Amino acid sequence: MAGVFRSLQHRNFRLYYAGQSVSLIGTWMQRLAVGWLVYNATHSAFLLGLVSFCGQIPTLLLSPYGGTVADRYSRYRVLLFTQVASLVQATVLAWLVLSGHYATWAVAGLSLLLGTINAFDIPARQSLIAELVDDRAHLPNAIALNSTMVNLARLVGPAVAGLLLARFGEGPCFVVNAVSFVAVVASLLLMRMAPRPVRTHRPGAWEGLREGWAYLRQAPMLRRQILLMAGISFCVMPFGTLLPVFAKDVFHGGAGTFGWLNSLSGLGSLVGAFYLAAQPAGGRRTQLITYAALVFSASVLVFALSPQLAVALVFITLGGAGMMLFIAGTNTAIQTNVADHMRGRVLSYYVMAFQGIQPLGALLVGWLARHMGAPHTVAVQGAVGLAVGLAFWWQGRRAAVENSLVRASN
Repeated sequence: MAGVFRSLQHRNFRLYYAGQSVSLIGTWMQRLAVGWLVYNATHSAFLLGLVSFCGQIPTLLLSPYGGTVADRYSRYRVLLFTQVASLVQATVLAWLVLSGHYATWAVAGLSLLLGTINAFDIPARQSLIAELVDDRAHLPNAIALNSTMVNLARLVGPAVAGLLLARFGEGPCFVVNAVSFVAVVASLLLMRMAPRPVRTHRPGAWEGLREGWAYLRQAPMLRRQILLMAGISFCVMPFGTLLPVFAKDVFHGGAGTFGWLNSLSGLGSLVGAFYLAAQPAGGRRTQLITYAALVFSASVLVFALSPQLAVALVFITLGGAGMMLFIAGTNTAIQTNVADHMRGRVLSYYVMAFQGIQPLGALLVGWLARHMGAPHTVAVQGAVGLAVGLAFWWQGRRAAVENSLVRASN
């Protein structure tokens, strides 16, 4: 077990891990409460998808700026600024809900604001991890532990939120999220960051985007992983948007059922993240990423067709494990194979593929669920995801065979 937590020996990463662990529990509580709040008020799967779209579309549009800012300025200062801004956003949302002055348009607008903040926060946060560990051999472990932190929050946050929703309503969930940002801001202020070397070349956003794409053109393995991420993010990952519909209308439950669905998905993801953290630095293979995408898609398909809640909980747990192995594996492949001066710009493509594409899928999923029902929509998502994963698996095999032939001829 000491090997699993080896990157925590670095003080800055230890502080980051502690602060983010608290903050992300609040973040997942807010995500759960927003979905439940919107669906309770509107009973509309389309509006669920629309609010999710508002929360994530800025990531697609603004990530090139976020990645360039992360490479141009201090990633530490950018992250400190975005976390304070997130605290303000969470406080305003909590006040609106507790005072009863909220409306769906206001929730959507604040979700849009948070998405804009995240477009700069995520590239900076992902890039900063490399600066928080002094030994680069510990970077893959730090990335995997970062995933365990996210998924521990996915396990605890929805469970606590489900209890609070059932007993007290949505308001306390938003309050806890606002307070939780104090922990991450405090942890950032306690860090001792070495000054970054001054960069003579500071590209603009679109120049940075072109430079990032030029870099990926010379790295076909990374490009293939990012394209696969985009495909799965669009087709399969937005299934979570419809979980309130499954909890309330398919399985005839309440906030507790909604919490169970989210928590067991988080439990599966946590297991997948710990599995990656336990692997040696050189033990990850790109094939694992594709296999994980296939497991995730197949599990979502079976979940959608499950006749009983108990069966659905089993497969949403398995799907969570597959999803996390896919996400964390892709992140690790990129972070360990990209030059540091290009890290923010290349990661902006990863962020666009991971979180920027999802709102388009969420909007489509909400529209489809309105016309064909949530179970059929999610079943289609899983089936299409399987097709996408198999296509990339076949392409990867062909590329491996061609590379073997080239090496043999040389």
